[in-house]
Amino acid sequence: MPAYVVVNVEVHDETRYEEYKALAPSSIAAHGGRYLARGGSAEVLEGEYQPRRFVILEFPTAERARTWWACEEYARAKALRHASATTDMILVEGLAPKAQA
Repeated sequence: MPAYVVVNVEVHDETRYEEYKALAPSSIAAHGGRYLARGGSAEVLEGEYQPRRFVILEFPTAERARTWWACEEYARAKALRHASATTDMILVEGLAPKAQA
């Protein structure tokens, strides 16, 4: 079943964050992930939530997403993100595909 990593990022150091953006995609792809949304405009329809830079990643499974997040090839990018931004990140499991009739 697919899983989604949903991220809200408040960037404090644009230069270092650009380095992060250059490093992260290859590690995501190596673990079967792909971007569904990456920093486009976000509009609040209800509530008080004010997203900054919003990212949604899709992985084939939650385990693949966890493996990516903890992998060595993402470690340098993650350190750059931690040094240049404040991040909220969650992992959400999607719906299992319907059985074929």
